[in-house]
Amino acid sequence: MKRSPLAALTAILAALFVLGTAVPALAHDTLKSSSPAKGAEVKALDEVKLEFSARVRLPFVIVRGAGGAEHQAGEPEADGPVVRQAVNGPLPDGDYTIAYRVVSSDGHPIEGEIPFRVKGAETPSPSPSPSATSSAGAGESSSPAATPAGSDPPSPAATLEADTASAEQGVTFPVWLIIVVGALVGIGIGFLLSARRKKS
Repeated sequence: MKRSPLAALTAILAALFVLGTAVPALAHDTLKSSSPAKGAEVKALDEVKLEFSARVRLPFVIVRGAGGAEHQAGEPEADGPVVRQAVNGPLPDGDYTIAYRVVSSDGHPIEGEIPFRVKGAETPSPSPSPSATSSAGAGESSSPAATPAGSDPPSPAATLEADTASAEQGVTFPVWLIIVVGALVGIGIGFLLSARRKKS
């Protein structure tokens, strides 16, 4: 029995349709993008972001540095097809690797690694130590008081003259006191002389 060309064409189209719908069903979810991207060079990193082709669950993310040191902070968070992982920073310059593992929407695990590099990270400037600050304060407090700007320090001779003048002023008696004392002395001598004349 011969088949018409139309029947043969219909059979071919049906076969292509079945194959076309079966291939997506067999494909698993994949990683669409990442931040940082594979092989990227960044100055700083606060968070890792992974975006998959479909919703994922049970995420597991590690940010590994030189010598196997881990820099992730806390647990990763999955929001539909996006997974976020906080990073314990700031990260110093060097090579790093993001290792991830999730369960895709069809139940199959997805895992992989994303290498990247940190270059040009800002290093915190060292703050002065408390001991140095206290030493500087002690040196300033123990130093003698500074002379006013524009005035010369007094010479030793001027200082000696000022001390002598103040001493002389301290021992000077008023003129009226000298007169009173002299008068009293004179009166006393007069009384003594008169008393001797009376006895003789």
